[in-house]
Formats: sequence, C-alpha cells, structure tokens
Amino acid sequence: MKRMFFFLGFCVFLVLCSCSRDDELSLEEIDALAPEGINELLEKTVSKPWRGETFVPGRLGGVWNTVLSTEPKTFNLLVAERDSASMAIVSAMHDYFLDYDPIARQWKPRVVSPEIVVDEEGDTLTVIYTLRDDLYWSYYNSDRKVKVSSDDVVFWYNEITGDPAFQSSGYYQQFLTMPDGSEAHVDIEKIDSLRFAFHFPRIVAEPLLATNMDFGPRHVYEKAKQEGGVEGVLALFSVDSDPKQIPSMGKWFLTEYTAGQRLVFKRNPDYWDKDEAGVSVPYYEEEIARIIPDENTELLLFKEGETESYSLRPEDLDELINRDNPDYTVFNAEGSLRAAFWTFNQNPKFADTPKYRWFTQREFRQAMSCLLNRDRIIAQVYRGLAEPKLDFFPEPNPFYNPAITNRYTYDPARALEILEQAGFKRDESGVLRDREGSKVEFDLTIQSDSTVYSDIASIIMTELAEAGITVNIRATDFQKIVEQLFSTFEWDSVLMALSGSNIFPSQGSNVWPSSGNLHMWYPQQERPATDWEARIDYLHNEGTYTIDEEKARGYWDEYQRIILEELPLIHLVRSRSFFALQNRWDMTNVYYDNLNGAEINYIFLKP
Repeated sequence: MKRMFFFLGFCVFLVLCSCSRDDELSLEEIDALAPEGINELLEKTVSKPWRGETFVPGRLGGVWNTVLSTEPKTFNLLVAERDSASMAIVSAMHDYFLDYDPIARQWKPRVVSPEIVVDEEGDTLTVIYTLRDDLYWSYYNSDRKVKVSSDDVVFWYNEITGDPAFQSSGYYQQFLTMPDGSEAHVDIEKIDSLRFAFHFPRIVAEPLLATNMDFGPRHVYEKAKQEGGVEGVLALFSVDSDPKQIPSMGKWFLTEYTAGQRLVFKRNPDYWDKDEAGVSVPYYEEEIARIIPDENTELLLFKEGETESYSLRPEDLDELINRDNPDYTVFNAEGSLRAAFWTFNQNPKFADTPKYRWFTQREFRQAMSCLLNRDRIIAQVYRGLAEPKLDFFPEPNPFYNPAITNRYTYDPARALEILEQAGFKRDESGVLRDREGSKVEFDLTIQSDSTVYSDIASIIMTELAEAGITVNIRATDFQKIVEQLFSTFEWDSVLMALSGSNIFPSQGSNVWPSSGNLHMWYPQQERPATDWEARIDYLHNEGTYTIDEEKARGYWDEYQRIILEELPLIHLVRSRSFFALQNRWDMTNVYYDNLNGAEINYIFLKP
C-alpha cells in the first residue's frame, strides 16, 4: 500500500516528525497543546483512512516530483536488504507474492494465487502458488521481454536467499524447529512453468506470511553466480551501472541516476496491476526524485509547489495548516503502529568490559527505561502529537493484550532504587559507579541526519545526567551504524527503528529469536546466550506452529511479558503523522492511515 519512497528496508527512521533542539517549546506553548488545542489543529486536516474502498479508474499523464534524503548504495535486490534507501528504489522494479489487507484480515493475490494443502495426519503442510501468466522481466525502451516463471522463484529461494554465503535475512526463514528440537528445511519444488510449491515439514499457523517474498530474474543472477560466485552476484547492478540495463517486473523502470542529484523512473506499461479499462498503474508517466538531505530544503520545495507531497514535522504544522488558501491538503493519521527504540550492546566480544556487565543486567535496562522521559519527548519533540509506546504487539495484532505493558515507565527514584539493588551507587560527587567502582558512562549512537533522534538523544542525555550517568551522543552515518551493528559490533547503545508493525505475532523471525541476523543486541547466536532468550525462542516457535488460537494466545502472552520485562529494546513513543499533497492531484484514490501509510498508488492528475 505504501509509496515506494517510504523506507521499506530493515530500518525505518522517524522521518514524519522531527525538530531541532533550538526550537524547543516553551512551557506556555506545551500547555497550549491541551486536547482542545490539538483537536483544533486536527480539524484543519483531513482524516481519510483506507477501509477497503475500491479505486476508481484514473487518467494517464503527469510527472511525480519527489525527494529522497539518502543516496542509494545499490540497485541489487539482494544487497539492498540492509539499506532501506536502496530497497525503496529497488522494490519499484520487483513485486511481492501477496498483499495483506489488515482491515479484512485477509491475504490478497498480487503476482501469485495461493492454495494451502494440510496433511493433519502427517502433520505437514504444502503451499502451492500459481504465478500470473502476464508477468515479464522487461527492459526500458526495448522489445526484449523475458517471461517470469517458477524457475525465477525456485532459483532465488535455493541459490540466493538459500545460500548462507549471501547472509540474506530470508535464509533464516527457510528453517523450522521441529518438536524434537531439530531443524528442518522448508523445501521448494517446481511443478510447472507457472506453479511451484513450498513443503513445510510441520504445520504452521501463517504459511503465507512465511513464504511471501520478492525475487530477482534468474537469467541475470544465475549467470553472475556461475561466472563470479558470491562476489559476482554482489557486484551486479551497482550504482555505477547503466540503470536502463536493469530488468523490471514492477511498476517502474529506473532510467537515470545522477549521484548527489536525482533519479528518474519511467512507467512500466506492461505492469500487471491494471484498472477496469485495462490501463496499468501508476497513471503518471514519470517520477523524478531529487536527492535532498536537508529537511528544510525539502519543505521549501513543497511550499513552492516543486514537489508533490511532504511528510510534516511537528514544527511544520502551524505554518502549513494555517496558511491562507493553501494549494495543498494536509492529511492526518493516528499514532504509528511501530516506534523507535533504545537498545544496548550485549555482544560477548566485549565481555571483559564494564559496559558489558551493565548492559547484560536486566536491572540496568529496566532502570534505563525508568529514566526515559517519554512525556518530555512527546511534548518537546512531537509537540504533544504522540503517545507512549508501552505495549509490544499493536492493536491490529490478533494477540494484542492491553493488560501486558512495560511496567518500567519514567520514575527516576525507582531507577536509582533498581540500580542500587544491582550494585550501583552514586559517589560523593553524584557520579554513578558500579560495584567495581567503574564510572557509568557510555555512547548513544544516532543517525546523523535525523533531527528527531538528535532531540531525543539530548533529552536522554539530560535525564541520565540527573542520575549521575554520562551519555556521549555519537551522530553517525546510517551505513556506518549498519556496519557497527552487524559487522564490527563496536557500539554501546543506539536509537533506531525497525520496519514492520508486528501485525502478525510471528513477524520479526530474524529479530527476536536468538539466531536471527537482526537480533539487534547480539545477532546470530549459535545458541541462546541467556535463559530468557532460550524461552523466547521456544515461545516464538510454539506460537508460530500452533493453530488453536486460545492455546497460541498463552504462548504469545508469555512472549510479550518476557520481552517487556527483559527490555532488550526499550520502545519510545508512537507519533501521530501528517502528510501533505498538492491539490493539482485528484484525491479520490488517496488515503492515509497508520496501517497502510500514504496510499497514492492510484493517484492521477485533475483534468
């Protein structure tokens, strides 16, 4: 449902709401953001959540002008897995098997139609997929077309994501834990040119979620692997490549990339998603994305009508909403289903350091949660337009339980009490020290171009200083953060966010189980490092395989309670979001909500 330039990779930063430390609200301004003031503000915006409406046919024509804040690092689907900016671009040339309608709670076919066959006696399950017969790998401004077939899917599953040498996040999803504790593989089988099947060695609760994937063209990636091995595949479609040589089965062809300046996309007329008149979406012919890392410049471009849409920061609201006769519409959505988090490095690479002792103590993490002043973050950073994120599963998740919440909310006195019980004490000068006398001081890493994280980090630094803890803020390039998290492991604590909203309880299978490559605080463990992580592994496994809803609820309730007690990730707040769109576009097919984001795939120009 989302626009292709929303971050879709493993890490989604809070680009919807940010402000600078120099622009903090006064106490009077904070008081003015009472419910009445917020309601008055919201009355000047449009609430239009998608609730299953049918999209009306549009008209062809026009150019969509937009902005990217970050340079792409690759146009290779595999490599883009770990870079959200790149994946947002690459995904425009690919497609997923299925869509999930969170309103109807139903899966919908995209490029395949599914059939689930359950063998209850053998405790096995098979998902048979049938590809559409109108899918092609097309090349821009060329008659060359290669029909998409089951060979593409089977090759990608077995030889790309299934090859551990590539370290793809999809690799871990190919294995199931059996009742006896052993690991078994989910095999794929080609049936014919359009049909293929996934064979599960045991019954699972969400087989469509487990197999939903995108994939690349076999005729390109297989040749690269045969001729150059792993490095040959990774070298494909670098940013130095001619983008016109990249085949597309998605909505767009990438036709131009000028580093530091812009990307240009051209509409793919062969794309399968067509309206009732047989016209492929999108309706506009071209998309031009300028690379603008500065948020203020992005705002200026929108106000001058040079870009089509803009995701508002809190400090933009008054100016954009209260302008006389604006030539744009501002939409609002309720609090996001996901939230940024604060996490600490528990990698045993640093087991001989005081920080490792602190970070691996549950009591230390609980105390940090008690020092996290979410109300101050909401007031100063989000202008009152947010709420604390204290639960784990969001409301749309069928196993959401409002009674299960984070019990370690802002309470500095309780934080110090917990720390003292864990052996920490403040010395005569007020500095907090551990039982060995080491001063409690650590780094907090944030993305360098995110003003919202800069503001939150400043609040954390101030609050912890009151408790005698020194926090050093390290503003770092996003790619460097990725390297630190998953390669060098040289970091103390970090503010970041993951994509996905946990609408399904088993989502995050590469995050929460201890073996996952996105198990942030200590990834890819050979065996669970702690008893509680071993228990999480068990509960995630059993919940994933349990069909009976009431029985599964017991697993997922305990799962949530452990995570919110151990606090490997300390979630911050859910921010309300705002989205502005130029009025030259017809708004009939436009929707905006916290489930689907900005739905403008079917937008078209007014006559």
